[in-house]
Amino acid sequence: MTIKNLSVEYDAINSKNIFTNGDTINGRIIVEVSKETKIQSLIFIAQGQARVCWSEHYGQYQHHVYWSDEKYYDVKHHILREARGDGTEVIGKGRHVFPFSFKVPDRKMPSTFKSCTGKVVHKLKAELKQSMKLTKKAKIHFTFESKADMDIPGLMEPQYGCKDKTVKFLGSGIVAMEVRTKRMGYEQGEAFQVTAEIGNQSSRSVKPKFILYEKKSFFAQGRRRMFTKEILKEKIEAVASGSSKTVTKVITIPRELHTSILNCSIIKLEYRVKIYLDIKCATDPEIKLPIVVLPASEVPAEKKLPASAAFGFEAFQNPNQPTWSTAPQQQAASQSMDLPPPYGAYAMYPSLTDPDKNGTTF
Repeated sequence: MTIKNLSVEYDAINSKNIFTNGDTINGRIIVEVSKETKIQSLIFIAQGQARVCWSEHYGQYQHHVYWSDEKYYDVKHHILREARGDGTEVIGKGRHVFPFSFKVPDRKMPSTFKSCTGKVVHKLKAELKQSMKLTKKAKIHFTFESKADMDIPGLMEPQYGCKDKTVKFLGSGIVAMEVRTKRMGYEQGEAFQVTAEIGNQSSRSVKPKFILYEKKSFFAQGRRRMFTKEILKEKIEAVASGSSKTVTKVITIPRELHTSILNCSIIKLEYRVKIYLDIKCATDPEIKLPIVVLPASEVPAEKKLPASAAFGFEAFQNPNQPTWSTAPQQQAASQSMDLPPPYGAYAMYPSLTDPDKNGTTF
């Protein structure tokens, strides 16, 4: 085998190795050959896409698979192309480095995300073609975090909900509740206040409880699959019969929590703060208010609550939460996918072995 190694590398631009809209990724394609080798073409590819897939069973033997894709960009550049009469380029024995520079599209698209049902991936690929041989492929994923979308309706506006319930079984009277938050959008690691006004004009005591939870939704072929999971939870002292109470809780959003995904048509990652009154032998009245988790440092400092103000919440570990590496890692090659033409034009640098193509754009 003349091609000993084909790999893709890129350079980190910050300590977290995270890229965002408009960032430039500089890297290189490495080709190692054991002897002088003819190559038809060497192609650099950058892709961003989302995919969901799950199966549902109907009866003992029937099941259906639901899936959907959404593509954001598919950029290709020929680093070595068929230039000679015989359609090949010759490279000598040894290790060859072909630099590239790719600008991440500056448009709204979801951040890197992974779960058992769906994922959003951003990757860099290389394809090396030789006559009468299978195409060799290599790829590497990079972590993309979308800039905060400050145009979300109501993002910086107060949130409000109210509910009342008539107690009939083993008691009588009405329980009323009003809940407020100062706004809907908060960044990772930021604290926010939830204020609940509870009026218990029933013959029974009620126990207020606060929960911050995530809601994952996946859409395909007219179907939806949804998962919810608690992130933070606390209960407070009961409100006695015939009394009223105002409770203010300060919740700190975990810094490692994934940012909300609201700009993808097949994957939604949303957060809610739920306040409900625990009433024995009765349906618990509850209020849910939306919370949008933004990337850190996107919320103006003067609007933040001090993190030290947070108290009293129990964190729940999420075994499905993806962990992203802080260093590039080579990944196994995968089958190519039919994708649409490239979106836009991005400057690329050609092979070091082909000085006549310096400054090439596409």
